[in-house]
Amino acid sequence: MTPSRPYLLRALHEWIVDNGLTPHLLINVMGEGVNAPQEFAEGGRLVLNISPSAVGSLTLGNEFVELSARFGGVPHQVTVPIAEVLAIYARENGRGMVFSEEEGDPPPPAPSRPGLRVVK
Repeated sequence: MTPSRPYLLRALHEWIVDNGLTPHLLINVMGEGVNAPQEFAEGGRLVLNISPSAVGSLTLGNEFVELSARFGGVPHQVTVPIAEVLAIYARENGRGMVFSEEEGDPPPPAPSRPGLRVVK
């Protein structure tokens, strides 16, 4: 199956905006393929305000998040592989979702079921 992260990201973005809140992305700027201004990051993480009024040309694709934004008044084209998106949340109340840092994380193990055996 295809990864669920891009679908969840788009759905949560729409939900946050529809509720009149400000969507923010937390990204790993140290990840491979990330094009974002690292001088604004803290601890290898950068928060992006992705509200319609804050960014231009926002694309929440299956492979990348792409947008144009201003940092310190200077315009930047930002490209982030979906795997480097760590969270999406509403600035006002923190509601949203945190993603695992590795897309390939195995699912949690299923609870063990009690077994039946024949007793003679």
